[in-house]
Amino acid sequence: MSENKLWKLFTTTFTLSACTFGGGFVIVSLYKKEFVERLKWLEEDEMLDITAIAQSSPGPIPVNASVILGYRIHGILGSIVAILGTIIPPFVIISLISVFYIQFKSNQVIAIALQVMRAGVAAVILDVVVNLGMNIIKKKNVLYVIVMVVAFIATYFFNLGAMYIIFFCLGIGLIKVFLNARKEKN
Repeated sequence: MSENKLWKLFTTTFTLSACTFGGGFVIVSLYKKEFVERLKWLEEDEMLDITAIAQSSPGPIPVNASVILGYRIHGILGSIVAILGTIIPPFVIISLISVFYIQFKSNQVIAIALQVMRAGVAAVILDVVVNLGMNIIKKKNVLYVIVMVVAFIATYFFNLGAMYIIFFCLGIGLIKVFLNARKEKN
């Protein structure tokens, strides 16, 4: 049973990684659909936590998510299997592209295909944003909604970098943890 689960973990991460264009947010959205909705190996809240950690940690989001996802599903071996499934496809694809870079660069068909893929990627990223936003709103926590709105305004209107947003949210989270601990003491 455990070998079957590891194989399923590898083939799922491999397939998603091989067929995903657009970076980390896209693959995290697909991870959610596979591991939460289809396979039911994780709860939605766990996937949101994985997404937040993967996004705020150094390194590529898909690899960060795979480490945590794999560990949650099957420990250290699960992490290794999920990482391999995630990194092998882009490694092979980028290696091939680098060999044929000159041909790809000047090929009109490939240029058009990449433009069309950008539109699809934008739609998938929008799906991720809407789902994450709706999950925040469903919690009915005013603080979370305010932080989400302030983070959006700071990013969109004031061009504030992601790291500042992450540190701001980390600070808010730490303050909330401190206040909750203090409240429980009394």
